[in-house]
Amino acid sequence: MAAIEKTDFKTFGTMWLGQLVSLIGSGLTAFALGVWVLQHTHSVTQYTLTIVFAGLPGILIGPIAGAYVDRWDRKWVMFFTDLGPGLTVLAYAYLLYTNQLQVWHVYVGVFFNSIMATFQWPAYIAAITMLVARKDYPRINGLLELGQSINLIAAPAISGALMYLIGLKNILLIDFCTFLFAASALLLVKIPRPEESAEGRRAKGSIWKEAAFGWVFIKERPGLLNLLLLFASVNLVMSMCGVAILPMVLGFANEAAVGTIMSLVGVGTLIGGAIMTTTGGFKKRVHGVLLAWAALSVWFVLVGIKPNLYLVGAGVLLWYVGLPIMNASSQAIWQSKTPHDVQGRVFAVRRMIAQFTVPIGDFSAGPLADKVFNPALMPGGALADTAGRVIGVGPGRGIGMMLLTMALVPAITALVGFLNPRVRNVEAELPDANRKPEPKPEPPPQEVPEEAAAQA
Repeated sequence: MAAIEKTDFKTFGTMWLGQLVSLIGSGLTAFALGVWVLQHTHSVTQYTLTIVFAGLPGILIGPIAGAYVDRWDRKWVMFFTDLGPGLTVLAYAYLLYTNQLQVWHVYVGVFFNSIMATFQWPAYIAAITMLVARKDYPRINGLLELGQSINLIAAPAISGALMYLIGLKNILLIDFCTFLFAASALLLVKIPRPEESAEGRRAKGSIWKEAAFGWVFIKERPGLLNLLLLFASVNLVMSMCGVAILPMVLGFANEAAVGTIMSLVGVGTLIGGAIMTTTGGFKKRVHGVLLAWAALSVWFVLVGIKPNLYLVGAGVLLWYVGLPIMNASSQAIWQSKTPHDVQGRVFAVRRMIAQFTVPIGDFSAGPLADKVFNPALMPGGALADTAGRVIGVGPGRGIGMMLLTMALVPAITALVGFLNPRVRNVEAELPDANRKPEPKPEPPPQEVPEEAAAQA
């Protein structure tokens, strides 16, 4: 299969801008609806259920969605998965206007929108490889991370102000307009359909066979499989520790300090995305992944070691600077090694495996902090006279100890990756799936004897 030799920046830029505007609109709605649910239920449990419903479809139907993405035109998959959520927020606005909106409506809408996103993400990433030259993968993926960080920084602040100024109904209408903008941008672009590869021919069959092929493809490539499993382990501790930062800081500081610390998440991802966009990251992309994992252990230590806002802030900032570098580098490896026509199903399975540990981390953080670590670091606790002499004793210090303990996982994961030749050499050992084949040299002309030439 021929590679894309020159990046179509105009087409990609049009598509990216549309999706960025839609992403920010969705961020406005997500924040505002979360506030609405909390105000109307006064229940953290009911609020967290919106997060659960948002995460389920990616795990439940990801491989099937990826298989259909490879069957269908990716442009139109993205188009209709922009319109679908747009209709959802329009329905929210109508129910709110008629005073009929209930919390269960929000759950249904969140679940439906997550189904749409489960189709859209592999279609979007696979469409990018049809527009972008292989050498530009890291920079383009850095640009995607940059868009995520812009949303992370801008959406909560803007949505909070708009809730006060114009109310939830009008925020929903703004979000509907952003979905229309994204869908309209897609009408202006042409995304080439991928040529059929040998892997694509091998995967043909029922939708179930095609969905399962995503796993078959990964399993047959130990370097990618091992990298993916290591990623899942890092995601487990990142989700666990990310959830725990807020209550840890509240243990020794006020709400304003918590807000400042959490704002550094967006600032860090913005810096990391900008670094990848401008530099392209490490020449050997797997080094970008493994070194970011190793550095993550250092940042966990900075966050957990002392109840000091400067140390915590520096750790959080650097933590999230490394995240886009890690993600963009990994994405570039997968885009290079996966044939265009099977990327939908491969990327969907890849995402499912990498992220199935996230809800485990989210839900385990609370019990571990409340039942294990916090009691041990309270005055008179089991670790008060040992670890407590170093990291302190009192509210939130148990979470600090949990962060220090979890800091071992990224370091060990990075070490395992460096020592595993399949992971360390994944880029060299696996051929680039979308590289244009080298032309075969023509055989040198044979000399014709003079006598034969005369006879001719």
